[in-house]
Amino acid sequence: MTASQQSRRRFLVYLAALGGAGLLGGIAWAERRAPSPEVEAGVRTATTTTTGAPSTTTGPPAATTSSPPATTAAPPATTLPSPIVIEAVCPEAWSALPVIGKFETHTIERLTVHHTAVVLEDNRQAPARARQHQQYHQELGWPDLAYHFLIDAGGNVYRGRPVTAVGDTATEYDPTGHFLVCCEGHFDQQVVSQAQLASLVDVLAWAALEFDVSPETISGHRDWASTTCPGEDLHGYLASGYLRDAVVERLSAGGAQMEEVCGSAGTARVAAIESGPS
Repeated sequence: MTASQQSRRRFLVYLAALGGAGLLGGIAWAERRAPSPEVEAGVRTATTTTTGAPSTTTGPPAATTSSPPATTAAPPATTLPSPIVIEAVCPEAWSALPVIGKFETHTIERLTVHHTAVVLEDNRQAPARARQHQQYHQELGWPDLAYHFLIDAGGNVYRGRPVTAVGDTATEYDPTGHFLVCCEGHFDQQVVSQAQLASLVDVLAWAALEFDVSPETISGHRDWASTTCPGEDLHGYLASGYLRDAVVERLSAGGAQMEEVCGSAGTARVAAIESGPS
C-alpha cells in the first residue's frame, strides 16, 4: 500500500468512526487520530475486573465440567467507499510549450483557489486559453503555467506544472507550500458553472488526500494578496464554507483519484472539447 493509499484509508476510517458528517460540525483536522483496532472494526471490548481475597482452600482441585469454547463471530471487514476518478488532460495533449528554466520544489501544505481573470464565453476556446496563459506566464520569465491544475467551464481538468514545483504569482504572496488550482473565467463578471465547481471540489479532495492536507486550509488567492481573485462569485463558495464542506463530503464518500489522459486519448479529448458545446 502506498503512502497516499495509507493516508486515504486512515482518513476514511476516521470519518467512518465519526459518522462522516462529524467533520462538518467543525472537528479540526489537526485533532484527528487513528481509531483503535476495536473501533476500526466496529467492535467495543469490555474489560471486567474481579477483586477479593485469594482462596485459602487446600486439597485437590474441584472437578470441573469442560465445555466447548465460546465462539465469537468475526467482525465485518471495513469496506472503504470507492473514489471517483478525475481524468486530467496532460500538458502534451493540450499542446503545452516545453518548460523553460528550473522549478523550485516545495511540500504542499495548503490548498488555494484562483481564477484566470479573463471572461470565458465559449468553452470550446478553453484548450487555446490554456496555451495562451502558459505562453504569457513564460514571457514573464516563469518556467511554466503558474498553476498546478486548470479547470474549464465544462469541468475538464488540465494538468499544469508539476505539483512538486512552487507556483508563480504576479502578486505579493509567496506561493511556496500552496497547491494552486485555477478556474478558467472571470468571476467578478460571470458565474462559475456547476460542472466547473464540481470538478474543483473533486480536485481539492484529491489534493487533500494526496498531500495529507486539511480541507480547513482551502482559501482563495485574495486571502493572501491584494487582489479580487478568484472573483466575487467563486469566492462566495469559499467564504460561505460551501467549498470546504463539499470537499469533506467528497472525502467521506470515497475521495478522488487522478488519472492523466495522454497520447492519442488526450488528443481526442482536447478535440472533443474544441468541438463540443460552447
